[in-house]
Amino acid sequence: MKKIISILLLFTFGLSSCEKDDICDGSTPTTPRLVITFYDSANPTRTKNVSNLKVIGEGMDEGIVFNENAAEDDETRYLTNGSTVSIPLKVNDSTVTYKFIYNAASTNLNTDVLTINYTGQNVYVSRACGFKTIFDLKPGSEFLRTDPDGDSVWMTDVQLKNPNIESEDETHIEVYF
Repeated sequence: MKKIISILLLFTFGLSSCEKDDICDGSTPTTPRLVITFYDSANPTRTKNVSNLKVIGEGMDEGIVFNENAAEDDETRYLTNGSTVSIPLKVNDSTVTYKFIYNAASTNLNTDVLTINYTGQNVYVSRACGFKTIFDLKPGSEFLRTDPDGDSVWMTDVQLKNPNIESEDETHIEVYF
């Protein structure tokens, strides 16, 4: 009888030392992406939609997935249309290079390469969520724009709007075309 009581007491104390599970709420801000907004170069105050934009990071084969509902083998999975695009930055590096392919679904496509320099800083969010990385674009050396096709660049101007990338609620880079 003493053994059973001892085992029950041990079991009871063992359960009382358990902690509640920490779950990171889905609405908790995580590492933000770089937000790029496209503008009309003829009317710089007006946003302009890009057509069939495909963004491929250096070392990637397919590109960034913009349409998660599209089938794996569907090319539209990697295309976006609109005046704003959000792209990730590498958390363990200070430079990222992306190919921006304008009109990627046609034979009349135009590719510009944009290299972005930045610094990252890890910020503690919570015990459940861990850390997120915020970024600062380096002033003076933010962008290197090239055209691997040899024809003219479709991005006529690239300007820094906000160097502090702490959320996805605002534009960080403005591209005029």
